[in-house]
Amino acid sequence: MTEIDFELRGDHIALHALLKLVGAAGSGGQGKAQVAAGRVEVDGRPETRKSAKIRAGQVVAIDDLRIHVKAHA
Repeated sequence: MTEIDFELRGDHIALHALLKLVGAAGSGGQGKAQVAAGRVEVDGRPETRKSAKIRAGQVVAIDDLRIHVKAHA
């Protein structure tokens, strides 16, 4: 499994936008489709809200990718 750290700027980021920014989706629309298809987990639980607010400290997983969301230093 590939693990990456994402440095969050601000309070939160929409799930589909995060997937786009880390390269797990080619576009925000593709990110939304991946969430709708049930391919995404947040903190070990399936997430179906395309615009779920992802905050520092959360872990997002899709396929063989795990994204650790960190606060901006």
